[in-house]
Amino acid sequence: MVIRPLWLGALITLAPGRAAAQATAPDSAILITVTRLFDAMRARDTAAVRAVFDSGARLVSAGTTREGTPALRITTIDEFVRAIGGLTIVPDERIVDPDVRQDGGLATVWTRYAFYADGRFSHCGVDAFQLGRTAGGWRIVALADTRQREGCTE
Repeated sequence: MVIRPLWLGALITLAPGRAAAQATAPDSAILITVTRLFDAMRARDTAAVRAVFDSGARLVSAGTTREGTPALRITTIDEFVRAIGGLTIVPDERIVDPDVRQDGGLATVWTRYAFYADGRFSHCGVDAFQLGRTAGGWRIVALADTRQREGCTE
């Protein structure tokens, strides 16, 4: 049994190789995946929408009821794809200053957005994406959002 001083264990944990690995820039394909989702939504291309998601992905909208009670709406990827395919408007979600974080095969994108329907402002909020790297590239495994009509900067 080897006994090391406490400071040696801390030094090993903070070794330059580990710190440098965490400081590298996120894979650009992460944000490209998110952009592909919005491009597919604008085109109402359900195959392209489905392609950016993992098959088990879930979507969660955090908001309030008409009475002002906090509520969550959970949607499956199949429900979301059907909704996009049934749209009669052109959806245009525009993101602002996305914050991309990555550690290995897991990534998070947190971004403010403004949503337009047929070119008219509808609402704004925050999108929070969780992505996983697969053999086929980055896939969205979860997407949560908030929605509001007031306090938005278009």
